[in-house]
Amino acid sequence: MNLHRPRPYPQRRPPVWPFRRKRRSGDADRGAGSGDLAHLEEFVRTRVGVEAYVEPQTTVTEHTVILIASDGEWTRRRVDGPSAAYRLGKRLGIPVYDVARVGYPQRKRDYDARQRIRRRP
Repeated sequence: MNLHRPRPYPQRRPPVWPFRRKRRSGDADRGAGSGDLAHLEEFVRTRVGVEAYVEPQTTVTEHTVILIASDGEWTRRRVDGPSAAYRLGKRLGIPVYDVARVGYPQRKRDYDARQRIRRRP
């Protein structure tokens, strides 16, 4: 009869992945700042036919609003929730839509396609 105790397995550390992304502290869960709102106001002031589209919260970002001009040029910034986006639209005098219900307008997709063609070498 073997009374020898089996040796315990050595403690193993989890592997260290060489390409692990570093998290930026506090950036992912920040709300809209004054710089974000100033940028949105400037965009509306310098473009024609701007409409706002409220985007839902995701696992990566908080609620965002995307402003799309009549030529399809767009910008996206964080807001403090859908109600803040609707208040912003009312204050700036632009229509606000829920992107989950109506989708993105065709002019945005056309603008993105034109930009991809311009960037090609």
